[in-house]
Amino acid sequence: MNDTLAAILLGILEGLTEFLPVSSTGHLILATELLGFDQRDWEVFNIAIQPAAILAIVVLYWRTFWDVAKGLFGLEKGALAFVRNLLVAFFPAVLLGLAFGDVIETMLGNAVLVCWTLIIGGIAILVVERWANPPAEGAGVAGVPLRTSVLVGLVQCLAMIPGVSRSGATILGAMAFGVDRKTAAEFSFFLAVPTLSGATVYQLAKYGADLTSHDFELIGIGSAVGFVTALVVVKLFVTIITRIGFAPFAWYRLVVGAAGLAWLTLR
Repeated sequence: MNDTLAAILLGILEGLTEFLPVSSTGHLILATELLGFDQRDWEVFNIAIQPAAILAIVVLYWRTFWDVAKGLFGLEKGALAFVRNLLVAFFPAVLLGLAFGDVIETMLGNAVLVCWTLIIGGIAILVVERWANPPAEGAGVAGVPLRTSVLVGLVQCLAMIPGVSRSGATILGAMAFGVDRKTAAEFSFFLAVPTLSGATVYQLAKYGADLTSHDFELIGIGSAVGFVTALVVVKLFVTIITRIGFAPFAWYRLVVGAAGLAWLTLR
């Protein structure tokens, strides 16, 4: 398979999985393993295309971001609470990412670890779905208590283990702490903006000088495809979780994790 086709396929996979509780990083690692590529050759690509998914969130929720920006200038309570909640939830990931960046990068090449975390995460989703009792409606991200935002940020750090799923950890964590489904999902979407942006900037600052024009071309292709795909997936995802819940994603994780382990063992 040539690099351009691989970039398109990985871009589609990124857009499909970034905001679903199935781990986009885990899927990208398994995909590159399945395609027979050297994991290290595609590590930076897999992270560098994440801003495309961020852009999809900005486009889909542009009015929310616009209202918050206007509110900040007027020192409105809701806008300040919105930004406060995102910042305190983002801060733990910054500390752990800087402290354990090398360890995290080592785990990114471990496909077996991804399979196990997919399985464990699927079980965790079923447990939270069974025992969490979030309210039907909430006051939005600005209405999430400060303590809950900190806890969501701590839970997000689990996603530094590939296969855990950043969106899954934050959404299910928020629900376990009493946040309604829709607000939990939107909190996860908005929190992705600083989190994924920070991870991308860190990787490009560290490895950007080694990238060739061909690498940047592939990143551009993957980003464009991922952006379009994420635009479609996000709205559909919110509809699914508000009407059906997270169980389908849990069973999907269990099937993919088990199939991945079987394939890695028998190949």
